[in-house]
Amino acid sequence: MNKEYYFTMPVEEKDIRQLEIGDIVYLTGTCYTMRDMGHRRSVEILQQEEMLPFNLSKGALWHCGPIVKKEGETWRVVSAGSTTSSRFTQLGAELIRQVKVRFTIGKGTMGADAIDAMKNIGACYLNSIGGCAALYAEQVKKVKMVFWTDLGLPEAIWVLEVEKLGPLVVGIDSHGNSLQQ
Repeated sequence: MNKEYYFTMPVEEKDIRQLEIGDIVYLTGTCYTMRDMGHRRSVEILQQEEMLPFNLSKGALWHCGPIVKKEGETWRVVSAGSTTSSRFTQLGAELIRQVKVRFTIGKGTMGADAIDAMKNIGACYLNSIGGCAALYAEQVKKVKMVFWTDLGLPEAIWVLEVEKLGPLVVGIDSHGNSLQQ
């Protein structure tokens, strides 16, 4: 029987190892969005043995290009739906390995390289629910920072404070099991 879990980031490996495919997860704390160009730039920086300007370690990386609205000096997330994750398999696996991303959130699934990385470091992939972009936006309590706006707003790295972000379904667990296989 599937279980329901509530996590506050940062999350340790032992917490991830208890999850099984089909479990329901809700996340509270800092979550980072990242799409194609953000993945590429992040991996390039790490390959040059430099530090990223944000800390993904033991946290959540969301494959999302949120729709945002500027309100004075702050930003507000209007809609936050996941994008397809399979295209991030190679670069995502590199981030999981190098900075120990514990949760990757997205739509669909990820390939074997990412699954292997998740097994090795104790991470999992969470499927967001289609059609919930407005609900997920309500669960974003604050935009804390934004990095790399030169990539365009959907491709920028949005640092979000989320509260009970979910429901999210464990699509790949830290033991290599996948809902898609």
